[in-house]
This record gives sequence, structure tokens and C-alpha cells, in this order.
Amino acid sequence: MRNPTPALLEVAANSVASALAAQEGGAGRVELCAALELGGVTPSYAEIATARDRLTIPLYVLIRPRAGDFLYNDFECEVMLRDVEACVALGCDGVVLGVLDAEGRVDQARCRALVGAAGRLGVTFHRAFDMVADPAQALEAVIGLGCERVLSSGARASAMEGAVALGALVQQAAGRLVVMPGAGIHAGNIAALAQATGAREFHASAKRALPSGMRHRQTGLDGMTTGEWRSDAAEVHAMVSVLQDLAARDIAASAQRGVS
Repeated sequence: MRNPTPALLEVAANSVASALAAQEGGAGRVELCAALELGGVTPSYAEIATARDRLTIPLYVLIRPRAGDFLYNDFECEVMLRDVEACVALGCDGVVLGVLDAEGRVDQARCRALVGAAGRLGVTFHRAFDMVADPAQALEAVIGLGCERVLSSGARASAMEGAVALGALVQQAAGRLVVMPGAGIHAGNIAALAQATGAREFHASAKRALPSGMRHRQTGLDGMTTGEWRSDAAEVHAMVSVLQDLAARDIAASAQRGVS
């Protein structure tokens, strides 16, 4: 069921340091965000600009004004529109977005405005997709918007748990857009996920906790004494290596079939 097209790993990077670690580890693309512990929100203009200056791999930016649901008011949509315009001006490669209506459908009018503002930038529809009422219908709506991919866990807590649903989405998409599994993906399960779904792009944060470098510690102030979470180049490299091995096996198998 595996797709012979070479697989790509996108890393959800919560900082410029994480983005550079993703690049060092061999990631094919970065999705830059902030507050990964909240599911991610839009990073600052300066963070985006600095990442754009430092990265040589494609840079996509999460467009999400707040944590929580994906039902946005007019002010939030205006903020998202301006963030998309900023990404265009900074020369980003793409944006990651999604808006739903109160009934759990893709809000096509608001999404169309954001996609239009993106112009030539690539557009990924993010995990708002996992909150839709009818995934098959929503996938057609996302395709109709002109998005190049959709990020999904198959509406489950992890992509492995949602593998059956993800495989069905890959089949339904039939190459019209990329279905990119995300959530709980690591070097130990990415091969099984690729085999189970037929997906060719994968999304992971590859993060690890770094201890605080502070020697002075203040007691009683929870949340301000710990270090940071950062994408780990070694974990990124491990996942990329697994995908490369899978691709090599596919090429070998195709060659063997050609000989026979």
C-alpha cells in the first residue's frame, strides 16, 4: 500500500532553533509555529523573518490566531488575513490554515479569502480537518479550495490510531492533494504508518525537553523555572533515515518486478 514516491518529513518547529534543528536533521520542510503545547499558534513576525533568513528548506507558517476551536469571528479572520499577507511579503513558501463553521463544515468563504491572499504560496489545511462532521465531504471542500495538502490524525489522538481513516482519505484524494498524517509520529512507528496509510508526507515535532540554564532559581513560581521544548536533529534524522530506507526498498522491489 506504500506509495513509491519518495517520502518527505515536515517538522513542526516552535522556534528558529527548532527549525534549524529540523533542517540539520534532514527534514524536507518546516512548519513554523508558536505555543506547540497548545496545538500551535501563529509565530511572531520577527520569528518568521528570522527563520526565512536562516532556512534553505521550504518554510510554511501556521496561521492560527488562538488555541481552541476553529470557529473564528471577523476580527480573528482579519488577523489571519494580515498574517498571510505578511508571509507573502517575507517570501515564505506556504501557509497552514483552516476555518470551520459552527456545524463542523469547512467555512469555504473564509478559507477562500485566506487562500486567495496566499497567492502563489502553497496552502496546507491543518488539523481543523480532524474536527469536521463529515471527513469525506470536507476533503472534497479542501480540494475545491485549491489546497495542496491536508494535515490529519484521522480524527484520533494519534495518527497510528487513525491509520485506517487516513488510508481512506489517501484513497479518496487519489493524488488530487496530499494527505499528510500528523500526531504522535516518531522513528519507531513512521514505517508502520507509511505502510498502513499509503501516505508519502509525514508531520512530526521531534521535540525533546531541554533543561533550564538558569543557575538562580526562584521557588513558588510554577511555569517559569523550566527550560524549553525544542525539535531534536537526531530524532529528525532517525525518521528521515527510516523513510529513506523505505524508499530504497520500494525502488529495489520495483526493479525486481521489472526484471522478472
